[in-house]
Amino acid sequence: MNFFQEAGMLLKKNIREYGMYIALAVIMLVFTINTDGLFMSSRNLSDLINMTGYVAVLAVGMTLVIVIRHIDLSVGFVAGFLGAVVALFLTKFGLPVWLAIVAVLVIGAIIGLINAFFVANLGIPSFVVSLAGMLIFKGFLLMSLVETGTIIISDENFKAIGNGYIPSLGNWNGLHVSTLIVGALSIILLIWSDFTKRKVNITYGFEVLSVPMQVLKLVFISGIIGYISYILAGYQGISWTAVIMLIVVIIYHFISTRTPLGRHIYAVGGNPEAAELSGISVKKVTYIVFGSMSMLAALSGVLFTARLASASPQAGTMFELDAIAAAYVGGVSAAGGVGKITGTIIGAFVMASLTSGMNLMGIDISYQYIIRGAVLVLAVVFDVITRNKGK
Repeated sequence: MNFFQEAGMLLKKNIREYGMYIALAVIMLVFTINTDGLFMSSRNLSDLINMTGYVAVLAVGMTLVIVIRHIDLSVGFVAGFLGAVVALFLTKFGLPVWLAIVAVLVIGAIIGLINAFFVANLGIPSFVVSLAGMLIFKGFLLMSLVETGTIIISDENFKAIGNGYIPSLGNWNGLHVSTLIVGALSIILLIWSDFTKRKVNITYGFEVLSVPMQVLKLVFISGIIGYISYILAGYQGISWTAVIMLIVVIIYHFISTRTPLGRHIYAVGGNPEAAELSGISVKKVTYIVFGSMSMLAALSGVLFTARLASASPQAGTMFELDAIAAAYVGGVSAAGGVGKITGTIIGAFVMASLTSGMNLMGIDISYQYIIRGAVLVLAVVFDVITRNKGK
């Protein structure tokens, strides 16, 4: 098999995953051209990452929920409510930042476990449970702010979570040195990880890419990482929001791809009955996934509240729909059992890039909603077509 045949076969086998990368590249190119380079400017790219952060964190949790054939519509207002709770902890009760954040993460996990009880033990459809939760936590959000209204947060350490950047180790030709170092280390880690995985696959007799194809893939991905690092270094560097989002992605990607729990989650999503017969506790998996989902909703609420340096009654509106859209656009199957954390993050950036680019071009908000809706429909159609071809 020659190089081009291998490339064609690789693209065909991974069209669901690679399609989103191609779509994101095309979207960025189109908006960069139509905004005379403003879209890919250092400041706009930094703002785009910060704007995506809280949705991406939610979308990571939503990916696993959809994979096990459920849905959680409550996470938007769970995020909004717990964002208000962390604001109250900081302003009214004077808790330290770390303790306030840990407290709302624990509360979030408990909320998810309660949702899981109704779904796993009582057999109530997750759509109904989470729809009820959406209304309940919208009420809790309004109730928590009825006396104070919008809560303004003055704690600089907390605000830095949503608006701060990693410290700089210096300035080199106007570039943020720490960001360049992080970019270089990321490329080194990528190359080491990829070749380590290749060695393991060869040891166990699994199929691997040819050396030229693997080198080309690494050069391409390394080029993207290096270019983004260079652009971000031209502004204020990597934000703490980006760091938190990256940590969440790494942890959940590892869990979903390298652990027994991850295999159990996908087994339940593929066929719950067969998974139960094979000894996997579907109830346990449901509890873990829903508990994790609401804990990430709490983290999303923290990021959003820190970004705005305030908690308001409008917080959380449409968050759950943005997370669901990011998951579907990123390749998660509506039928369950299929989807990657990395794909969902790309989906989140696709949706955020559309919003950012259309805003820069001055496109009317009504058309923006239509275009984003059309992209979501196309993503689901693409999922159905590729799934049917695979049968």
